[in-house]
Parts: sequence; C-alpha cells; structure tokens
Amino acid sequence: MNSKKIKIVHVSAEVAPFSKTGGLADVARSLPESLFKLGYDVRIITPLYGKLIDKDEYDLKMIFKDINLIIDSENNIKASFWEGKLNGGLPVYFVEIKKYFSKHKKVYGSDKENIRFLTFNVAALKLLNLLDFSPDIIQCHDWHSGLIPYFIKNKSRYTKILSKTKTIFTIHNLAFQLGKNWFSVPLDKKDYGRKKIPLISDPDIVNINFAKRAIMSADIINTVSEKYREEIMTKKFGQDLNRILKNRSAHLFGIVNGIDYDSYNPKNDQGLFCNFDINSHKLKLENKKFLQKKMGFAINPNVPIICSTSRITHQKGFDVILKLLPYLLRFDVQIIFMGDGNQEYIKEINNLNKKFPKKIIWKPFKENQSIETLVYAGSDLFVLPSYYEPCGINQMIAMRYGCIPIVRETGGLYDTVSNFNPNSKTGTGFTFKYEDEFSFFWAIIRALETYKYKNVWNEIIERAMSQSSSWKIPAQKYIKLYRKAIRIKN
Repeated sequence: MNSKKIKIVHVSAEVAPFSKTGGLADVARSLPESLFKLGYDVRIITPLYGKLIDKDEYDLKMIFKDINLIIDSENNIKASFWEGKLNGGLPVYFVEIKKYFSKHKKVYGSDKENIRFLTFNVAALKLLNLLDFSPDIIQCHDWHSGLIPYFIKNKSRYTKILSKTKTIFTIHNLAFQLGKNWFSVPLDKKDYGRKKIPLISDPDIVNINFAKRAIMSADIINTVSEKYREEIMTKKFGQDLNRILKNRSAHLFGIVNGIDYDSYNPKNDQGLFCNFDINSHKLKLENKKFLQKKMGFAINPNVPIICSTSRITHQKGFDVILKLLPYLLRFDVQIIFMGDGNQEYIKEINNLNKKFPKKIIWKPFKENQSIETLVYAGSDLFVLPSYYEPCGINQMIAMRYGCIPIVRETGGLYDTVSNFNPNSKTGTGFTFKYEDEFSFFWAIIRALETYKYKNVWNEIIERAMSQSSSWKIPAQKYIKLYRKAIRIKN
C-alpha cells in the first residue's frame, strides 16, 4: 500500500492554533501536518468551541448545517460541521454542537465533560458518513476521543462504513481518563468497560471511563514516549489501568513526540531580539540582556537565568521547586516562571517576587505566549522536575534555543535529555533520578558550577541544539505503526 492510498483521520479535543491548553494541541497539529507533507491523505476532526474560535479569523466554511445526531435510543441533538485548513491545505473539520461547546470560555471545565465529548465522538463518526470518507486509520488523541474505538469495535451507530478502519488510541497523559478524577469515582460506580454505555440522561454517564474503553477496544495503543510506555504498565504510573495495559502490551507502543521546527527556529523566529543558530549561538547573550531588561532584572550576561515555562502544577514538581526557591535565591541567579496553574503555588512565587523583585518573576502564559521563545533564547537553564512526564515538549524547545534542561529521569524527559558527563564530554542537560528536593538541588548545583566554565558550557549548548527533535523521525515511526495496525485481522 503506497503512501497516497493510506487515509488517516486524527481526532483531538484541541488543535493548535484553534484551541490549546497544552502539548496535546501542538501534537494534534504537527503530526498530521508532517504526515500530510509526506503525501498521506490526512484529515483532523476537533470541536468548535464557540466562544474561543473565531470562524472569520480562520476562514471556516460551513459544510453541513443542523444535522440530526442520534446520540442514543432516547436522545438526539443538532450538529453543524465546518471546514478550515492548516498550512498546505490540510483539512480540519470542526464539530459545532452549540449546547455543549458554545457556552464556555474555556476548552475544559464543564460539569458535563463526559456528555460533551461523547456527543463529539458520535458527531465525528457521523461526519465521516456525511463525507463518505472511510479512513484506514483513526488516531484518537487522549480520553476525549476514546469512545470512537469502542463504538467501532461494537459496530455502533454510524460505523458501518468503518468496517475496515483500524483505530489507534494515543495516550498523552494517563492521569486523565474521563471528565473527572478517576479516583474520585466510588468503587460501586466504577466503569469496567464491558457494560453498555448508559443514556446521556442517566446520571451514571459521568462515570464512563473513556480511556479504559479505548485501551480495551483500540487495535493499537501508543504513548508519547518509549519510557512512558514502560512506566504505565507499573502500579506507580499506571493510574489503576496498569493491568489492562500489561495485558495488551503486545499492542502497546511508545513514540517520542517531536516539535515543529518551522515554528520553533531561533534562526528566523520573529519573537527574538536577535536571531541565531548553532554556529552563532553566542548571540544568545543579546537576547539575554534584552530579556533581563524586559523582566526588570539587573542586566548582567554573567548571571545565569533559570526559566520554567510549564504548567504550574504538582505533576510538574512545583512543590519541590517551591521548597528550594528560598535557598536558590541566595545564589547569584535570576528566575523566570511563565505558566498558569495552581494559584497557591503562584501566590508563593509572587510573595518571593516582593522580597526579590530583581531576581524572580512570574508571568501568566496566556498573556505572554508571544514571548515564550524569547524566554528560552535568553535563559541559560530550563527546569522541569516532573513526577511523571508522558513526553513533554518544553525541554525539546528549550534545547532548540540553547537553553539547557534540568529534568528528572521520567517518561519523555528520560528519552530526550541525556545527563552531562564531564569526563566523556557527553550529555545535553542535567538529570536526576529521585523525587526528593535534594536530588533536584544537586542537579541545579552541578549545572550552575558547570556554567562557570564557558568553553564546556558552549559545548553543551551545541550538543543540545544539534539534537534532532523534529517530527521527521516520529512521523516515520507512526507510518510503521499505521501499517502494523492495517495488517491486524479482526
């Protein structure tokens, strides 16, 4: 089967630039774009968030209006479908269900999350019928699209034209399995994935576990890094699904995400004060001085800037970061936090900002997204001491801009950052294994001491910047995975 005959549909709750809360949106755009450039027939399906996505700005065209959508034996709803394009003409289809996706100013946060995304899953299948498009592969990204493999396996409504379609369920973060915390569901209400899905008017609909049903039903399951594949089959990281995943280990694969090298390129990034590449990375100093001025810090190119651009949550290790900050601020450093998340953590950072206004600052991500790459370009070190990290793309973007990561050896951080060894002169960052603050602090001290030796530091920058993290290799791995799925006989 040649590339042009393989038809692939990606289904995701968010797709950059239309909707984004995290890395899922970037992957749901960049992977399809990479496949599309290689000549594959690729489509994307995503919700139309009525208060977030401007139809005129993205030149969206309505292709089907007020289609009657049969959700279950007692419930129907109206859906309209819109079409837009990404670079090169990649089709993106938007599902408009006003009742569930046009009332909120956020992508998530409704008390009806399961109902919202169940209707989205049904609508995605209906759309394929309307288009008379029978793909070889439907790749379902995270729990929000997890009922599609279940519906297809059980030959549910709107799946007749998909009898030969194979499904891939991609786990971006196993902690999210349904529209609420899986561990908050009472034992007698837990969804074991075998019973028929209740009506959306049934109170039990809120307990349906989309991710579990996807894992049980999909032809192939994959995670967004090889290390995370291993981790989720253990009790510590498996989020209560480790046994099911272990049972399906022969169908479970890990592929490390890439980053969009067109969007993240210090050589032509218009958001930088001074462009540079691996051969001119010393120009980072010009960005550093500009960043210091912008943040209200003392302008001193010799003071190391430490940045964090991740979500400010427990998962990302912010409780450990906050334990260390009072001690770290005793050093001659400057620290930038840019991200949204836990308000208590942010409050603590802002309290330290009042004491040390020239040394530490917090910026909300949504209002400062345009300077994200400037922060990488001007900073020397990037910290991400996550307790678990399915993949993470921030550390890869940081390295692209010569910003050296300090990360814990977990998930995609383990797969993408190698520990600096001064004897062999290898490594692209500073890594640590354990979850305590002492291990993290020692990694920071190693980095700050190494920073003093400019020749050694420049070599680390060059290794980090030369590391290949584009979508070129992951896209080829996904092609192999698609072919493997296509060969599976039902």
